[in-house]
Amino acid sequence: MWIRDNDLVLIAPWDFQSDKADIVWRYIAAHAEKLEQDGYLEGLKS
Repeated sequence: MWIRDNDLVLIAPWDFQSDKADIVWRYIAAHAEKLEQDGYLEGLKS
């Protein structure tokens, strides 16, 4: 999966190796902006 600057990703950390994770979902920048406008990203910081 290609990840670009300003994409928003949901990850699931590995139980057995805490420094790695699986990418569960990728939101492109336009979709991430819409999520932010709708208030779904309040309180989250990168």
